[in-house]
Amino acid sequence: MSKYLAALLVAIFFISCGEDYVPKPKAFLRLEYPEAKYVESNLDLPFTFETNLLATKISEKEVQSSTKSYGINIEYPSLKGTIFLTYKAVEGNKENLINFLRDAQNFTQKHTIKADEIPVTPYENKLHKVYGAFAEVKGDVASQAQFYVTDSINHFLTGSLYFYAKPNYDSILPAANYLQKDIRHIMETVEWK
Repeated sequence: MSKYLAALLVAIFFISCGEDYVPKPKAFLRLEYPEAKYVESNLDLPFTFETNLLATKISEKEVQSSTKSYGINIEYPSLKGTIFLTYKAVEGNKENLINFLRDAQNFTQKHTIKADEIPVTPYENKLHKVYGAFAEVKGDVASQAQFYVTDSINHFLTGSLYFYAKPNYDSILPAANYLQKDIRHIMETVEWK
Protein backbone atom coordinates (compact mmCIF):
# COMPACT_ATOMS: atom_id res chain seq x y z
CA MET A 1 0.00 0.00 0.00
CA SER A 2 2.84 2.36 0.76
CA LYS A 3 4.20 1.84 -2.79
CA TYR A 4 0.88 3.01 -4.19
CA LEU A 5 0.82 6.01 -1.85
CA ALA A 6 4.40 6.93 -2.79
CA ALA A 7 3.59 6.61 -6.52
CA LEU A 8 0.46 8.76 -6.05
CA LEU A 9 2.44 11.47 -4.25
CA VAL A 10 5.13 11.50 -6.98
CA ALA A 11 2.42 11.77 -9.68
CA ILE A 12 0.72 14.69 -7.86
CA PHE A 13 4.09 16.40 -7.44
CA PHE A 14 4.87 16.24 -11.18
CA ILE A 15 1.36 17.32 -12.21
CA SER A 16 1.33 20.30 -9.82
CA CYS A 17 4.68 21.60 -11.08
CA GLY A 18 3.52 21.83 -14.70
CA GLU A 19 3.13 25.64 -14.98
CA ASP A 20 5.77 28.30 -14.65
CA TYR A 21 5.25 30.96 -12.03
CA VAL A 22 4.24 34.33 -13.51
CA PRO A 23 4.55 37.36 -11.22
CA LYS A 24 1.58 39.69 -11.00
CA PRO A 25 2.02 43.06 -12.71
CA LYS A 26 2.37 46.18 -10.57
CA ALA A 27 -0.98 47.73 -9.78
CA PHE A 28 -2.14 51.12 -8.63
CA LEU A 29 -4.87 51.89 -6.16
CA ARG A 30 -8.03 52.72 -8.06
CA LEU A 31 -10.12 55.31 -6.29
CA GLU A 32 -13.43 56.34 -7.75
CA TYR A 33 -15.13 59.51 -6.64
CA PRO A 34 -18.71 60.48 -7.34
CA GLU A 35 -19.45 62.78 -10.26
CA ALA A 36 -19.35 66.36 -9.04
CA LYS A 37 -22.69 68.11 -8.54
CA TYR A 38 -22.47 71.83 -7.88
CA VAL A 39 -24.76 74.26 -6.07
CA GLU A 40 -24.44 77.98 -5.50
CA SER A 41 -22.98 78.97 -2.15
CA ASN A 42 -25.37 80.89 0.07
CA LEU A 43 -22.85 82.76 2.16
CA ASP A 44 -22.96 86.38 3.24
CA LEU A 45 -19.91 87.40 1.22
CA PRO A 46 -19.11 90.07 -1.41
CA PHE A 47 -19.05 87.32 -4.06
CA THR A 48 -20.80 84.06 -4.96
CA PHE A 49 -19.45 80.78 -6.27
CA GLU A 50 -20.55 77.18 -6.72
CA THR A 51 -19.42 74.32 -4.48
CA ASN A 52 -19.48 70.56 -4.85
CA LEU A 53 -22.15 68.73 -2.81
CA LEU A 54 -19.35 66.40 -1.66
CA ALA A 55 -18.11 69.29 0.51
CA THR A 56 -20.01 68.62 3.71
CA LYS A 57 -19.01 71.72 5.62
CA ILE A 58 -18.49 75.29 4.46
CA SER A 59 -17.59 77.79 7.12
CA GLU A 60 -16.81 81.48 6.88
CA LYS A 61 -15.59 84.13 9.24
CA GLU A 62 -14.78 87.79 8.91
CA VAL A 63 -11.17 88.57 9.69
CA GLN A 64 -10.45 91.82 11.48
CA SER A 65 -8.03 93.94 9.50
CA SER A 66 -7.70 97.35 7.90
CA THR A 67 -9.51 96.02 4.81
CA LYS A 68 -12.60 93.83 4.70
CA SER A 69 -11.49 90.24 4.52
CA TYR A 70 -13.05 86.83 5.01
CA GLY A 71 -11.78 83.29 5.49
CA ILE A 72 -13.81 80.46 3.97
CA ASN A 73 -13.09 76.75 4.55
CA ILE A 74 -14.63 74.16 2.21
CA GLU A 75 -14.13 70.78 3.88
CA TYR A 76 -14.17 67.37 2.20
CA PRO A 77 -13.96 64.81 5.05
CA SER A 78 -14.30 61.81 2.71
CA LEU A 79 -11.20 63.00 0.81
CA LYS A 80 -9.47 64.26 3.96
CA GLY A 81 -8.90 67.66 2.41
CA THR A 82 -9.94 71.30 2.66
CA ILE A 83 -9.95 74.19 0.22
CA PHE A 84 -9.10 77.38 2.10
CA LEU A 85 -10.31 80.62 0.54
CA THR A 86 -9.32 84.12 1.62
CA TYR A 87 -11.15 87.20 0.36
CA LYS A 88 -9.73 90.71 0.64
CA ALA A 89 -11.31 93.97 -0.48
CA VAL A 90 -9.05 95.92 -2.85
CA GLU A 91 -11.14 99.07 -2.29
CA GLY A 92 -9.92 100.69 -5.50
CA ASN A 93 -6.40 101.02 -4.08
CA LYS A 94 -3.80 99.99 -6.68
CA GLU A 95 -1.18 99.53 -3.92
CA ASN A 96 -3.46 97.00 -2.16
CA LEU A 97 -3.89 95.05 -5.39
CA ILE A 98 -0.14 94.94 -6.03
CA ASN A 99 0.51 93.72 -2.47
CA PHE A 100 -2.22 91.05 -2.70
CA LEU A 101 -0.84 89.80 -6.04
CA ARG A 102 2.72 89.72 -4.67
CA ASP A 103 1.59 87.80 -1.56
CA ALA A 104 -0.34 85.23 -3.62
CA GLN A 105 2.57 84.65 -5.99
CA ASN A 106 5.11 84.48 -3.14
CA PHE A 107 2.95 81.91 -1.34
CA THR A 108 3.09 79.66 -4.41
CA GLN A 109 6.83 80.23 -4.88
CA LYS A 110 7.54 79.08 -1.31
CA HIS A 111 6.74 75.56 -2.51
CA THR A 112 9.56 75.53 -5.08
CA ILE A 113 11.93 74.04 -2.50
CA LYS A 114 10.04 70.71 -2.41
CA ALA A 115 7.97 70.90 -5.60
CA ASP A 116 8.92 68.92 -8.68
CA GLU A 117 7.07 71.34 -10.93
CA ILE A 118 4.62 74.27 -10.61
CA PRO A 119 2.72 74.84 -13.87
CA VAL A 120 0.68 78.05 -13.73
CA THR A 121 -2.39 78.55 -15.92
CA PRO A 122 -3.79 82.07 -16.40
CA TYR A 123 -7.56 82.51 -16.11
CA GLU A 124 -9.76 85.20 -17.64
CA ASN A 125 -13.53 85.70 -17.73
CA LYS A 126 -14.23 89.12 -19.26
CA LEU A 127 -18.00 88.76 -18.91
CA HIS A 128 -17.86 88.51 -15.10
CA LYS A 129 -14.61 90.52 -14.76
CA VAL A 130 -12.70 87.67 -13.15
CA TYR A 131 -8.96 87.47 -13.84
CA GLY A 132 -6.36 85.30 -12.16
CA ALA A 133 -4.16 82.23 -12.23
CA PHE A 134 -4.25 78.59 -11.13
CA ALA A 135 -1.04 76.86 -9.96
CA GLU A 136 -0.80 73.08 -9.66
CA VAL A 137 2.02 72.20 -7.30
CA LYS A 138 3.45 68.78 -8.15
CA GLY A 139 5.51 66.82 -5.64
CA ASP A 140 5.57 66.11 -1.91
CA VAL A 141 4.40 69.56 -0.82
CA ALA A 142 1.95 70.83 1.77
CA SER A 143 -0.48 72.38 -0.73
CA GLN A 144 -1.22 70.70 -4.07
CA ALA A 145 -2.94 73.69 -5.69
CA GLN A 146 -3.30 77.43 -5.29
CA PHE A 147 -5.13 80.13 -7.17
CA TYR A 148 -6.14 83.76 -7.10
CA VAL A 149 -8.81 85.76 -8.91
CA THR A 150 -9.61 89.45 -8.91
CA ASP A 151 -11.61 92.08 -10.74
CA SER A 152 -8.57 94.40 -10.42
CA ILE A 153 -10.63 97.12 -8.72
CA ASN A 154 -12.62 95.95 -5.68
CA HIS A 155 -12.18 92.22 -5.03
CA PHE A 156 -9.33 89.74 -4.50
CA LEU A 157 -9.79 86.03 -3.71
CA THR A 158 -7.06 83.46 -3.08
CA GLY A 159 -7.38 79.76 -2.42
CA SER A 160 -5.26 76.75 -1.58
CA LEU A 161 -5.78 73.02 -1.17
CA TYR A 162 -4.51 71.08 1.85
CA PHE A 163 -4.88 67.47 2.97
CA TYR A 164 -4.95 66.11 6.53
CA ALA A 165 -1.99 63.84 5.82
CA LYS A 166 1.76 63.90 5.44
CA PRO A 167 2.54 65.04 1.88
CA ASN A 168 2.98 61.96 -0.30
CA TYR A 169 2.28 62.96 -3.90
CA ASP A 170 1.56 59.46 -5.20
CA SER A 171 -0.93 58.68 -2.43
CA ILE A 172 -2.95 61.89 -2.57
CA LEU A 173 -2.79 62.42 -6.34
CA PRO A 174 -6.28 61.01 -7.14
CA ALA A 175 -7.93 63.17 -4.45
CA ALA A 176 -5.81 66.18 -5.45
CA ASN A 177 -6.90 65.84 -9.09
CA TYR A 178 -10.55 65.64 -8.04
CA LEU A 179 -10.33 68.72 -5.79
CA GLN A 180 -8.34 70.68 -8.37
CA LYS A 181 -11.37 70.35 -10.67
CA ASP A 182 -13.48 71.82 -7.86
CA ILE A 183 -11.03 74.71 -7.50
CA ARG A 184 -11.23 75.41 -11.21
CA HIS A 185 -15.02 75.32 -10.96
CA ILE A 186 -14.92 77.83 -8.10
CA MET A 187 -12.77 80.12 -10.26
CA GLU A 188 -15.14 79.74 -13.22
CA THR A 189 -18.27 80.49 -11.18
CA VAL A 190 -17.07 83.44 -9.08
CA GLU A 191 -19.35 86.44 -9.48
CA TRP A 192 -18.66 89.67 -7.63
CA LYS A 193 -21.48 91.47 -5.81
